[in-house]
Amino acid sequence: MSGKSGDRKHQILQMLAEMLEQPHAARITTAALAARLHLSEAALYRHFASKAQMFEGLFEFIESSVFSLISQITASEPDGIEQARKMTLMLLTFARLNRGMTRVLTGDALVNEDARLQARASQLTNRIDASLRQALRSAVVAGTLAPETDTSALASLLTNVVLGGWLRFAQSAWQTDPTQNAETQLRMLLG
Repeated sequence: MSGKSGDRKHQILQMLAEMLEQPHAARITTAALAARLHLSEAALYRHFASKAQMFEGLFEFIESSVFSLISQITASEPDGIEQARKMTLMLLTFARLNRGMTRVLTGDALVNEDARLQARASQLTNRIDASLRQALRSAVVAGTLAPETDTSALASLLTNVVLGGWLRFAQSAWQTDPTQNAETQLRMLLG
């Protein structure tokens, strides 16, 4: 693939994410996306076989960014509780910095799209839950979290905090900061 083609793909995905930033945006059509880019729809389909493939490109960006940051957190932070806290805060901050991606993460932008996209959003949430669960298990092993702690339930609760923050942020038309009160909430949950 030539660099120019890669640049155009990046521009298409960037514009799609930008269009998704509009609060309560209607379903984005390829015609509207092409018009914003001053391209024909045929030009879009030279780079992506379908709109679903464009959303797949957004998922690739999200997964690459989020799990790279999770890896950095686990590599630099030895304490499992602190890992879980930092992961949760990073995920909430990611949404604040990437509004269009937040609509993808919550599934809002995927309504009426290919069902495999909803499955991919669910798979991403499951990977986040697994990362949090692993951090909490390491805290139990290290003795910083009580051995009787149900790490699966606590990881699920932290995942729900993240999903709830993302959803409130999107539903409030970007007015309710997902990181608002997060530190206090995490102290209540993680001690």
